[in-house]
This record gives sequence, C-alpha cells and structure tokens, in this order.
Amino acid sequence: MLEHASHKDAKARRTLYPARDAFHQQTLEVSGGHSIYVEQSGREDGEPVVVLHGGPGGGCSPAMRRFFDPDRYRVILFDQRGCGKSRPYASVEKNTTWDLIEDIEVIREALGIRKWTVFGGSWGATLSLLYAQTHPAFVKALVLRGIFTMTQAELDWFYGGGAGQFWPEAWTAFSNMVDKEERGDLIEAYRKRLFGKIDADVIRFSRAWAAWENTLATLDSKGHGGKVPAYYARAFSRIENHYFTNKGFLREDKQIFADMNKIKHIPGYIVQGRYDMICPPHTAHSLHALWPKSELRLVRAGHAMSEPAIASELVGIMNELA
Repeated sequence: MLEHASHKDAKARRTLYPARDAFHQQTLEVSGGHSIYVEQSGREDGEPVVVLHGGPGGGCSPAMRRFFDPDRYRVILFDQRGCGKSRPYASVEKNTTWDLIEDIEVIREALGIRKWTVFGGSWGATLSLLYAQTHPAFVKALVLRGIFTMTQAELDWFYGGGAGQFWPEAWTAFSNMVDKEERGDLIEAYRKRLFGKIDADVIRFSRAWAAWENTLATLDSKGHGGKVPAYYARAFSRIENHYFTNKGFLREDKQIFADMNKIKHIPGYIVQGRYDMICPPHTAHSLHALWPKSELRLVRAGHAMSEPAIASELVGIMNELA
C-alpha cells in the first residue's frame, strides 16, 4: 500500500493515465461457437488486473486502460460474448452469465495468471461478484463501481418507472415506443421488437433502449441520450435485454447477497455515485454491510465510469493497491 500523500500529491496520483497501446491482442475460441477478443496493455510482468465491462453487451474500449498505471499493471481487457470484436456479433445464442464466467477462466488460464484483481462497473460489477463467488481462489481483490446485482427490484426501478419519476420526459419517450397495454412489462415489450424480423424496427428500438440508459448515466445529463450508433446499439440492447429477460440466469433473486460469505475474506472497494439514477446507492450500501473486508466510497456523481469523481476515486484505489 502507498503511504498517505499530501493533498497535492494525492490529486496528482488520481489523474487518468494515457491510454497506452495494447502490447498483445488475440482471439480465443471458447464454447458454443464463440470467439473472444482479448487484449493486454501496460507492463508485461506487472500486477495483473482483468477489466469486466458493462452492459451486458457494452464492449471494452481503450479508455478503460486509463485507470491503471501502465508501469505497474498488466491490464487485461476483453469483449464479452456477442459484443465489440468478439464473434458472432450481437448473438445471444449460448450467451449466459455462466458462459461468461467460463470465458474468464479460459482467459486466466491461457495467460498463465494464478491470481488477479477483478475490476468492473455496473453489469461488470455483477459479473465480478459472481466470478469471485464461483472462483474465490483466483481473486486477489475486487474493485467495483456502480453496484448492480441483477435483482428484480433493480430491474423494476429502471424499467418499471422508478427512475422515470425523476426523468419523466425521457421515460415518456422510452415507454411510449410501445403500445399502452404493453407498458407494464417494458423488458418483454422491447424484447419482441429487438428480436423482430424488420431490420429498421430492430435498429429503432435498439437505439431507444440504449438512449434511455445513456440519458441517466451522468450527473450533468441534458435529458437525452443522443443518437446511438446502430452497430453498437444492436449488440448492446439485444444482449442486455436477453440477460434481463432471463434475470441474469441466476438461480434465485438476490443470489449475490446470499453468497457473500464465499468472498468475505477478499478485499473489496466499492465506488458509488451518490446520485446514480441507474443503480441507486442503496444496493451498494446493502452489499457493503454483508462484506467485512469492503470499503464503500460514496462520491458526488452519477453512474458512468467517466464521471470525474468516480474516475478519480478508481485511479486512487488502483494506485493504492499497486
């Protein structure tokens, strides 16, 4: 652990790092006819950290390398099944939480890593927790942001009108995309259209699904999610809807909470936006209460990893762990 620094030094240590180029890129063949894109950056003999992106279906980006000192960390990023540079693109076939956990193990073994830090936000935090609960022996620490645990209450909040009470204009635009009699279950209503046969309709509803989430992601949102690129929207929206329709493929609601005893010995760091409209801080607080070795850091921010207060805290934590 680094010693406490002066205020000036601490601020300097929390600056995002330049996105150094990946030193190795590869595609790994995994089960179910999928291939997974994996990249490594930073220091080849550095402390290994695997980054689990959000969504499901979001994909990784070079900006995700910027939370880690490239002279200290070996940073492993990969695109989960169906998104980014992984193939087949936008596919939900043989695409479940447990397939992703299997893929993470394939990556770890292929790279010869005995133990690593797991870093993830939003759905990436969900997957990080489930991976750690399944394979605790291989996890050195968990660094999580914007806690989401795939419970019915969380899905109801975001797709049942809870968040919509704070963003009524955006909620109206999102919910009014479907017939009035279908608005009681927007996940199902959108599923029918996201997997429809008319490509123009698929793109229109994919963009609407992604825009609803984008609208609420940042503290200074202007109330619209912008025009999401069609290629990205298709994978993000279809895969995310697929997972939410199937309740994350978990055995029970609140499974993560029920299994927290499995990782009670693993250090955990939770960075949570106080004003997160997608994943309200109540869930992070409840998780922290069940996790003796966790630290909860509430910051003045919304949901996105790019929020300045969240980014600063994540960089600071990774520098402490280094």
